[in-house]
Amino acid sequence: MPRKQAGSSRIELLQGTLDMLILQTLAWGPRYGFGIAQMIRAGSRNALQVDTGSLYPALHRLERQGAIEADWGVSENNQRVRIYRLTASGRRRLAAERSKWQQLADAIAGVMAPPAESDA
Repeated sequence: MPRKQAGSSRIELLQGTLDMLILQTLAWGPRYGFGIAQMIRAGSRNALQVDTGSLYPALHRLERQGAIEADWGVSENNQRVRIYRLTASGRRRLAAERSKWQQLADAIAGVMAPPAESDA
């Protein structure tokens, strides 16, 4: 899982967030593991860096759960890689995860906002 490093702007993800980020990345098209990690890093402006020790177990878990599928392919460097793609089940799961994430973000925003003044 991405971690906060001393003196950096990287942040640690809540458990389960990595799965959502992987599913979102694959919603934009099939990718191999390194490409997924690059998209997450680029999309977060380098704030999130996914370690291979977190990425590949998450990919295997999502594959076992039927949210993604993988086939062997060849990378730009002519290396044999697993190409992951989102399944219909994965699209449904992504929609549910995005909804939960938005509810959490709204709840946190409510706590962080100054309390409304009462009319009494």
